[in-house]
Amino acid sequence: MECPLRRFEVLDVSDPTLLARVRAMGGGALAEKMGIQITEASADRVVATMPVAGNTQPMGLLHGGASVVLAEQVGSIAANIAAGPGREAVGIEVSATHLKSAQEGIVMAVATPISIGRTLASYLIDITNEAGERTCSARLTCFMRDRQA
Repeated sequence: MECPLRRFEVLDVSDPTLLARVRAMGGGALAEKMGIQITEASADRVVATMPVAGNTQPMGLLHGGASVVLAEQVGSIAANIAAGPGREAVGIEVSATHLKSAQEGIVMAVATPISIGRTLASYLIDITNEAGERTCSARLTCFMRDRQA
């Protein structure tokens, strides 16, 4: 099965339909199961939302692993857009600090670049609750390479 992100090579970052095209590609089975929805996509910023319900640990709080999945999803999409035609980005390191719990509602992740080079791209991902309070701060580094056949 082909990874949906592999299809990013056809994306033109100046295309005004970029967000619609990213949404149409889907984010993979895990993102779908977790209810992740991309709301903004550009070379400089990717935004997504995820419901807390269904993504909790036994204590009823948003699972830290769910926050990391959300962070890696938006950061990976951003890196694949930045990689450009004929190239792809693969995550090589992710770290997260969980700052505040969430028990209900929706969380929003915003990925912005820290550094984008030819072979490495790093992103800061802030996840906030509906009150705008930061629940998690994550960093993702991706290796950008020529597309593998």
